[in-house]
Amino acid sequence: MDTTLAVGFFGALFAIMNPVTNLPVFLSVTQNLSASDQRIVAIKTSLYCLILGGAFAAVGSQALGLFGITVDHLRVAGGLVVLMIGFNMLNGNESTSHHGTEDEKEEYHTAETVAFYPLAFPILVGPGTITTLILYAHHVEKPAEAIVFAGVFLVVVALLLVTFWNAAWLAERLSGNARVIMSRFMGMILSAIAISMIADGLKALLPGLA
Repeated sequence: MDTTLAVGFFGALFAIMNPVTNLPVFLSVTQNLSASDQRIVAIKTSLYCLILGGAFAAVGSQALGLFGITVDHLRVAGGLVVLMIGFNMLNGNESTSHHGTEDEKEEYHTAETVAFYPLAFPILVGPGTITTLILYAHHVEKPAEAIVFAGVFLVVVALLLVTFWNAAWLAERLSGNARVIMSRFMGMILSAIAISMIADGLKALLPGLA
């Protein structure tokens, strides 16, 4: 995995799992917990993200093969999902594919059990994250590339942990405008990456377009 791919992987993953824009969600589902309990939830959420993300990256391509789906099909379909998430971020809306519908939110469990559902899945490791992990894992061919891939993923999860660990402190100091600016900027980056995914998939599936 060359430097350009590594940077693109980090940009896409950070934009989707964005610790800053997901901070209000974390606070809302842990609002009845003490600061120490919030930190326990932050650790559990990060661990679940590592396990889920690692599993999808490791066996995602093989699982697709069972359904006769290639990575190029996923580039187009997944790129459309990521593009919709990016558009929602640009427009200041939540993506129901990651944050759930209103009916689904009513079924969210108590604050003590939110580390896995809905925080780790589907908010942080949802369709967009899964697509990104599988597509970039497809570029890994050497042990050194696997180390770079794992390193980028670990950095993003570490940023999540640090942000959620200091959630209460950050909530008091991070203005709403800062979160909005971050969301809009990441939405633009994510949309551009999604277009690249779709274009690469279409060129492989429809060579005439190239």
